[in-house]
Amino acid sequence: MNPQDIKKIYIIAICGTGMASLAGLLKESGHEVTGSDTNIYPPMSTLLADLNIPVKPGFKRENITKDIDLVIVGNAVSKTNEEVQAVLDSGIPYTSFPDALSRFFLEGRKSLVVTGTHGKTTTTALLSWVLHACGKNPGFMVGGWLKNFDRNYRVPESDYFVTEGDEYDTAFFDKGPKFLHYRPRAAILTGIEFDHADIYDDLNHFKSSFRKFVEIIDPEGFLLVNFGDENIKDILGQASCPVETYGLSPSADWSADGYRFESGVGCFTLNHKGREVGKIRLPMIGRHNVENTLAVAAVAIKLGVAPKEVCRSFATFKGIKRRQEVVGEKNGVTVLDDFAHHPTAIGLTIAGAKEAYPEGRVWAVFEPRSATSRRNVFQEIFPSSFAGADETIIARPYSQENIPPEERLDPERLVEDMKRSGANGHYIPEVEDIVEHIAKNSRARDVVLVMSSGGFSGIHQKLLDRL
Repeated sequence: MNPQDIKKIYIIAICGTGMASLAGLLKESGHEVTGSDTNIYPPMSTLLADLNIPVKPGFKRENITKDIDLVIVGNAVSKTNEEVQAVLDSGIPYTSFPDALSRFFLEGRKSLVVTGTHGKTTTTALLSWVLHACGKNPGFMVGGWLKNFDRNYRVPESDYFVTEGDEYDTAFFDKGPKFLHYRPRAAILTGIEFDHADIYDDLNHFKSSFRKFVEIIDPEGFLLVNFGDENIKDILGQASCPVETYGLSPSADWSADGYRFESGVGCFTLNHKGREVGKIRLPMIGRHNVENTLAVAAVAIKLGVAPKEVCRSFATFKGIKRRQEVVGEKNGVTVLDDFAHHPTAIGLTIAGAKEAYPEGRVWAVFEPRSATSRRNVFQEIFPSSFAGADETIIARPYSQENIPPEERLDPERLVEDMKRSGANGHYIPEVEDIVEHIAKNSRARDVVLVMSSGGFSGIHQKLLDRL
């Protein structure tokens, strides 16, 4: 069916970050969109309400009516779902979220895909903003909330579309990675480390998805890869297009020189193959974000944007919610919110906080919530991830009931291992007790870095209220 012939679209599990933004793209492109979900809460419920997209609570067979032209099924939805069964029985055409994005918005456009284990949300957001600020008017879909646009998607006004490329599986009827649907003209690969232990067996299995991805990049396009990542080097033999590197090392094709952090801004010189391209001022913390910036600058310049414009555009980036976001400050204590849940991301985020707030102590408060962090995959690695923090609190892992006991992360053992290495660690299972402990033991200029891939029971506001 031609996308132009599709009028009425129904989305099962519409309130996910990606699904809600796809709903917005489709609605703003002229389609009639409705959907359903069991978890209806902000910010996605607010986004859908503002767009006048009706959301039905719960999954009910009667929601699937014969006037629907297409059903889009979320990847968290199983074949046994009541609405899925109704779709299968009725013969209504159905597809997945990534396939719908590809069919409606990527076909015929220059698709720019950002992927990798770490930093893809920030890098996708940066690339979207830089191309917008430089007049390229791209469409985009990002897994985080961009403060510059107060949303996480935009309908394209040009032939460019920027997508965050996820290696997670697509749907119950398509177990391949989402990013294989995205028709990449060019791509950024930020790094490869084992993740998603619920669907990948090991690192080699994980790498196999990235091998498939680099094979489908347009041969007339290009791929930017992190210079220092050894796992990336293992897959580049499959790349179908020219490859360039970026990183803090002067040996990378695109590198940073003279980096310093002052007055809340990272300052450095952008070099290409040893030659100065321009000066960049980045209102973000952490050297890992300098690397993300290098990749974005390289892509924009390779797409023909003037280097001076590219370098200037970073200064106006306002950031992303839940990525080193300052939630508030009370009695001299600053509370940050971050999505970090992988050992490498945790270590980098703590290092960035230490650099940005050198006069105070950094408290790392971590809720093991992702499918991998709740398992013991990183049991031996996690202790060193928190080494940079002055104080660390590990909360009760989220919903481990469905994980076999022998596969579960042991938070008490994690804390004991931290203490043996000289770190200050505490296992405090309940949010209320964490808040009380920090309130009693923190002091002015301390920074509380809260890390979770979920809502963490509203700990941020509870802590600010208690402080």
